[in-house]
Amino acid sequence: MNRYSIWKYILILFVVTIGGIYALPNIYGKDPALHVSASRGAEISELTEILVSSALDEAGIQAKSIDINIESLTVRFDDEDTQLKAQDVVKASLGQAYVVAINLAPSTPEWLRSLGAEPMFLGLDLRGGVHFLMEVDMPAAIRKAEDRYVSDFRTLLRENKVRYKTIGRQGSGGVLIRFRNEQQRIEGVRLIEKDYLELDVEEIDTDSGEAQVLATINETAIVETQRLALQQNITTLRNRVNELGVAEPLIQQQGLNRIVVQLPGVQDPAVAKQVIGATATLEFRMTDEEHSVQDALDGRVPAGSKLYYNRSGQAMLLKKQVMLTGESIIDAASGIDQASGGPNVSITLDGKGAKIFSNRTRDEIGKLMSTVFIENKTETVEVNGEFVKRKKVVEEVINSATIRDELGKRFQITGLDSTQEARNLALLLRAGALAAPIEIIEERTVGPSLGQDNIDKGFKSVQIGFILVLIFMMIYYRVFGLAANVALALNLVLIVAMLSLLQATLTLPGIAGIVLTVGMAVDANVLIFQRIREELKNGNSPQASIHSGYEKAFSTIADANITTLIAALVLFSFGTGPIKGFAVTLSLGIISSMFTAIIVTRGIINAIYGGKRLQKLSI
Repeated sequence: MNRYSIWKYILILFVVTIGGIYALPNIYGKDPALHVSASRGAEISELTEILVSSALDEAGIQAKSIDINIESLTVRFDDEDTQLKAQDVVKASLGQAYVVAINLAPSTPEWLRSLGAEPMFLGLDLRGGVHFLMEVDMPAAIRKAEDRYVSDFRTLLRENKVRYKTIGRQGSGGVLIRFRNEQQRIEGVRLIEKDYLELDVEEIDTDSGEAQVLATINETAIVETQRLALQQNITTLRNRVNELGVAEPLIQQQGLNRIVVQLPGVQDPAVAKQVIGATATLEFRMTDEEHSVQDALDGRVPAGSKLYYNRSGQAMLLKKQVMLTGESIIDAASGIDQASGGPNVSITLDGKGAKIFSNRTRDEIGKLMSTVFIENKTETVEVNGEFVKRKKVVEEVINSATIRDELGKRFQITGLDSTQEARNLALLLRAGALAAPIEIIEERTVGPSLGQDNIDKGFKSVQIGFILVLIFMMIYYRVFGLAANVALALNLVLIVAMLSLLQATLTLPGIAGIVLTVGMAVDANVLIFQRIREELKNGNSPQASIHSGYEKAFSTIADANITTLIAALVLFSFGTGPIKGFAVTLSLGIISSMFTAIIVTRGIINAIYGGKRLQKLSI
């Protein structure tokens, strides 16, 4: 009686082995490291590795190892002091074309990494990292919307053959349209009011008798525009950070116009700003081939055109009307152009953008169209001894090509400097453009030393709780208590293994969830053991008591754990940040404790007492 089938022992052995393997990476720790990545126009290659290695050798700095892949170079060191010295040396040797970030790289052995075993992530409060509070420029979102209306009105009036003098955005707000006569204004107002219900249209008569119309966004539409701008920025930031590989970032709304961004493990705020602050998009404009570029350089820029420069510094004259913006891009992928052999980016548009682009390029076949890359940067400059932040917009023509056919949902852009630049551009376009500029108004860095202090205190609490439970179970339940202690230790290993497998983030509240699980994990064994005691008191044999104890306590254990699991799932669904971390560890703890408390302890007890004629039990 009370013999386990061999397959059940094999199952226990399999789970224990897998749990041990995937929990093992967490004991190896992490090395102080430099993460070198290329900016636009540069590539990571063997030459980069040689430059870094030579610079470190000349400075007398010993690197633990140098690992290179297609996108980055990781240099590991023995301590943080060496890491910081090496950062200055590597930055000086590589120049501005590369980003040299301080990071912590897992020191997991290669044989574990080949099995996909990686350590779990640690949250900002444990690992350290950067915290940003960012404010969205809501007036800029409204101005951007008004700029779109300017372009849309031009297209609408031209398609319907309504003649106008000028269309432009007003500094005080709204879009002003000047018509040639009253009849044209009446027709224009009719078209605008029909297609743009979110606008308030006001007819203005000037002293000179000119027919004008002022179109302004109404209050309801302003609120909706701002809400959508905030949500788009959150989505864009999340996509961008995820694309760049920052583990488990926290990106969430705070108030009506602010966003909180937390990047655990990122120790260099400057690099973090580059990750989340880079805003890039494309504009497609027709090249002005009718007017002289030299006249524009001399100050005589045609009314409907604007002066740009390509990457070679050559001036180009483009039409002001935007054929299409990056907002319509839903996917972008880098590749190699079959015709030229150079890098390209394949772009896919949404349905609305594809229709607009098709209509606008249909009549421009045989003409030259240019792709303008626009990047918004914030740079710090020294003015009169003080450091001042300045916003800078970089606009450059990256590609000019003749339109051979009507362009639709999918097309390519070429003329990029390198495959790395093509990948970076595709990443930024795929992540999307920010709907409105953002400004960092609060910046906080949690150092690794403070994070280590939190780790030490958190694990000390786990150890104290674990040891006290072990002592109690061993004294009170004896041999059965020892079986429960083995299961409890395995329970902790399985929780760590599942956190590592899921690549979840462990935070201080998560450690609290583990401490709670340590206490709850033996609840099931207490129920089982007390049931066995009752069966023995009722005069049942030891073997029958063991069997009845596990059988009759199961429904109670299942009910208790399922209700707790439901509560944990609700916390995870509706909670944010730390609450989610608590819910994750609590949920995993419940699942693993059900396995260890019922199956593992039964296996141990069966191995000790199974198939024997017993007079009494050590319980």
